[in-house]
Amino acid sequence: MRLALPDLLSTRRGRLTAFFLLYVTEGIPLGFTATAIGTQMRRQGLTPDVIGAFVGSLYLPWAFKWAAGPFVDTFYSDRFGRRRLWIFLMQLGMVATLLIALPINYTTQLGLFTMIILAHNAFGATQDVAIDALAVQVLPDHERGTANGFMFAGASVGQAIGGSGVLFLSGVVPFHMTYLFVVAAILVVTIFVVLPLKETPGPAKPKSAEGALTAVGRELWVFLRDSYRAFTGSRAAIVGVIVSLLPLGAYALSLALQSNLAVELGFTDNQIAQLNLWSTVIFAFSCVSGGWLSDRFGRRRMLALFVFLTVIPTLWLGWTMQQAGWIAPIVLDQPNRPTPSPALVATFWAAVLAYNVFQGLYYGVRSALFMDVTTPAVAATQFTAYMAMANLVITYSSWWQGLSIVRWGYPVTLGLDAAAGLICLLFLPLMSLRPKVSPALLSSKLS
Repeated sequence: MRLALPDLLSTRRGRLTAFFLLYVTEGIPLGFTATAIGTQMRRQGLTPDVIGAFVGSLYLPWAFKWAAGPFVDTFYSDRFGRRRLWIFLMQLGMVATLLIALPINYTTQLGLFTMIILAHNAFGATQDVAIDALAVQVLPDHERGTANGFMFAGASVGQAIGGSGVLFLSGVVPFHMTYLFVVAAILVVTIFVVLPLKETPGPAKPKSAEGALTAVGRELWVFLRDSYRAFTGSRAAIVGVIVSLLPLGAYALSLALQSNLAVELGFTDNQIAQLNLWSTVIFAFSCVSGGWLSDRFGRRRMLALFVFLTVIPTLWLGWTMQQAGWIAPIVLDQPNRPTPSPALVATFWAAVLAYNVFQGLYYGVRSALFMDVTTPAVAATQFTAYMAMANLVITYSSWWQGLSIVRWGYPVTLGLDAAAGLICLLFLPLMSLRPKVSPALLSSKLS
């Protein structure tokens, strides 16, 4: 089953390269389905509410990927690699679902198409669990920080390939052919990275009289029990649950509303690809900058500032659209279709890019804040649950915004999005942790 290729896990440079490329295959499905396919859906006449529900559904597997952990841990083969086999099978599943989805017309069979793409993202989310487990297993402590940076960069590159890359390519070949491009990109990593990996067998698990499925159920129950205990362990942890279920800042300019509006404003696929590519680059650099600023000036202070700043380009675009009379979504094939002014198009470009600066600034800070309030003894459980709930926010935000656009129009939706994004600021001050006092210092104060 292994090819005569170098095992990337055997060297530091190889490990960083391997996890970068593995995370590329995680970003590709989201970029392709949320950006490229979402854009084509609007071109084919699907309405924003339908597209919003479709895009929102893509994030559901990522919100519940924690449930895959016990399966990945319980069912394995040391012969083919405990994590490697899961990664290999999940990538084959991603390829298979794309090939199954290729001939399906999503304008007439949207329900079937959504179920297949949902399965595609479920394979991607399960792969993520296996990749993270492999990273924990093979990365030395002194490499983990650098490796996580490479992994995040790989996910960003993957989203750019699946989104911008496909949209660029669609200007040269029919869109349905781009499915094969995405399949090829995944298979390249499967063949040249996954298959040659030589994963050392993990420690043998103690034999148990209970069946494998019983063991999975027990681990899921332990996860839920430990999550509840961790969430109720302190005020900061309880408030963290509320914050993780609320949008941190405005969301609309990162979801289906952006691609819907780009199509309506007359952007070509090439122009949408350029916008998406620049947004991805800006977002990645801003993430690094935001982390540095939060370490220097305080986590909650910087997070509150960055969250507030996401509202400014959102409201600016909404006000400009209101002034231009661009309220409701238009029918793309209607006669005498309205033409947007150059000022509106320029504002849209500037607002999207500015938004990605501010969202990027807070993205890493958000994760760091959740780490701050996480109980070390159950860190994996609690932090995973926080991130899962954050993905649920993307799902319901995309859903309600699509409905709002159809019912009230773009300016109102952007205003509501901005207002919803500021609610979290009421709770951030309550996420502070009481400073720990050493026993010696406490004794001196008492004396």
